Formats: sequence, structure tokens, C-alpha cells
Amino acid sequence: MVIVQLLSIWLIPALIAFILLYGTAKKVPTYETFVEGGKEGINIAFSLIPYLVGMLVSVAIFRASGALEALMEAIKPLAAAVGLPAEVIPLAALRTISGTAALGMTTDLIAAYGPDSFIGRLASTIQGSTETTLYVLTVYFGAVGVKKMGDALKVGVLADILSFVVSVLIVMLVFGR
Repeated sequence: MVIVQLLSIWLIPALIAFILLYGTAKKVPTYETFVEGGKEGINIAFSLIPYLVGMLVSVAIFRASGALEALMEAIKPLAAAVGLPAEVIPLAALRTISGTAALGMTTDLIAAYGPDSFIGRLASTIQGSTETTLYVLTVYFGAVGVKKMGDALKVGVLADILSFVVSVLIVMLVFGR
């Protein structure tokens, strides 16, 4: 245990020192290179702002319009027919859109039903099983200037749906209903 604590404390500073020493040994101007990297990082951050604002506004409109709730209400009878708790359906939708909102919902579900409940286990599994597709598309594709992301969106949403279904199946198989 002490070794793991020491390793966690010293690993990153040791890695940084190694990179700086290696760069210096190879005659790379390490400070100037670091500053150039910082400038590039700031430029990338500024170029991402329009994409992030667009995504956040779209998500806010989707939720404020009541479209999310209408979608969830339409899906609830189907979920009840297969034995899926209706409480996790909004989590499945939000996980694709916003990791922070999904984490907040997971926290609420665990607080309400307990971490060892079926809903708590299912929410935890869903939370860890997929990526926030819309965030990835807007940030990463926006950073490199990709304009046509229709196919990536389709594949990302399909992966989100499959990960939700597999999460439900695994939790049902491992923990029962």
C-alpha cells in the first residue's frame, strides 16, 4: 500500500522531469517548446468555443422544450414490458448528451435507491459503459475541423444504444431482477 501511495505521488513529477531531461539531452529547447505548446492549446480552446456553445444551447433547448420528457414517456411502456425500471431511461438518453448531467442523475438514483439496488447497479453500469457521443463529436471533431460527422453520429448513437442494452442484460444476468 505504501508503494502505491509513493508511486501515485511521484509518478507524474518523475515523468515530467524525465521528459525535460531527455529533451535537454537531445538539444531540444524545452522551455520554448513548452511555451509553443501552451500557445497551441489556447488557440485550440478558443476554436472549440463555438462548438461547445452550440452543443450546450442545443441540449438546453432539447430539455427545456419538453422533448426529452416526451421521448421518455413514449419509451416507458416498452421498458415496463421488458422489466426495465423507468427511472433509468432518462439516464440512458442523457448519457449520450452530457456526461455531467448523466453523472448527476446516477448520483440521484444511487442516493434514492441505494448502490446495491438493481437500479443503483444498473445506473452505475450504464454510466461506465458508454461515451458522451455529442460531446465527443462537437469537441474532438470541432478541434480538427471535421464538418461532415453524420456517419460518426449514427455509429456513436448506435454504440450508445447497444451499450445500454448490454448493460441491462449484464446487470440482469449477474444480479437478477
